[in-house]
Amino acid sequence: MSKLQGGCMCGDIRFDCTDEPNVTGVCHCPDCQKLCGTAFSIVVGINSDSLMVEGEPTVFETIGRSGQPVERNFCGKCGSPLYSVVHSMPGTTFLKAGTLDDTSWLEPTVEFFCETAQPWIQKDDNRVKFPLMPE
Repeated sequence: MSKLQGGCMCGDIRFDCTDEPNVTGVCHCPDCQKLCGTAFSIVVGINSDSLMVEGEPTVFETIGRSGQPVERNFCGKCGSPLYSVVHSMPGTTFLKAGTLDDTSWLEPTVEFFCETAQPWIQKDDNRVKFPLMPE
């Protein structure tokens, strides 16, 4: 079993990734806060070509700070957020870490959109921090 295998809560959508993650991070952007219903989202960046999806996610498109679209893929039945495709970062897909079957290995190394992080979030000096999304 791949460590990047997972799916939605109801099981209608499953995914697997054949590569290792490019990055594991914490995103504090306002859109991730709304999407996840909490203060941040933990994401795993992968090469888009390595993602295999079974089932048909529903896509809700937003416009990112870059002015380019962000495709937010989720299960239309149970509502689980699954992954995002950020058009300003071609070739990268961000899996929502909570949808992975095994999360025991997760250790975020970077934080994005720190300028919009909730003030009560505990700071971790071991992570690289970006005020917004790096270029």
